[in-house]
Amino acid sequence: MLLATLQTRANNACELCSANADLTAFSVGANSDGTAMMAALLCATCSMQIEGDMDVNHWRCLSSSMWSEHPPVQVLAWRMLDRLSGEAWARDLSDMLYLDDETLAWAKSEVIRDSGHKDSNGAKLEQGDTVVLIKDLPVKGAGFTAKRGTAVRGISLVQDNPAHIEGRVEGQRIVILTEFVKKK
Repeated sequence: MLLATLQTRANNACELCSANADLTAFSVGANSDGTAMMAALLCATCSMQIEGDMDVNHWRCLSSSMWSEHPPVQVLAWRMLDRLSGEAWARDLSDMLYLDDETLAWAKSEVIRDSGHKDSNGAKLEQGDTVVLIKDLPVKGAGFTAKRGTAVRGISLVQDNPAHIEGRVEGQRIVILTEFVKKK
């Protein structure tokens, strides 16, 4: 019954990526009541990647599905964009996404977290690591450009944002996006 309801609602397509094969009902949250109001129709690829290893490019589909009128789909889109916050395109989508207070509280109740700060190659960054800039970065307000190849020693992790680290370049303490560094 649940699967049939979801298939009708979603026109037999994954509610996140629009794939038409291997569709199943996916309960959204530990308190799911077994109804379509607490579930989404997902393909096998989306289901497996939600809590496991993921292909970042697969999730570009969220640019469409995040606008769904169905709260469970909105919740999954928010959670995946939160997990992908290290990607510039995902941050842009997240900035555009609006959820009402109740749906946002539901989305935040079981956030799917990636494992912390990672460099441009996916290597885990730790407090005190040394990284190398992979791109010239203009430093706002400081009047200089941090050059590609510059080593930044003894980095600090920005605790509330896995896409940001802090470090000293030319004697100035700056915030650096992790997508522009490589662990040394």
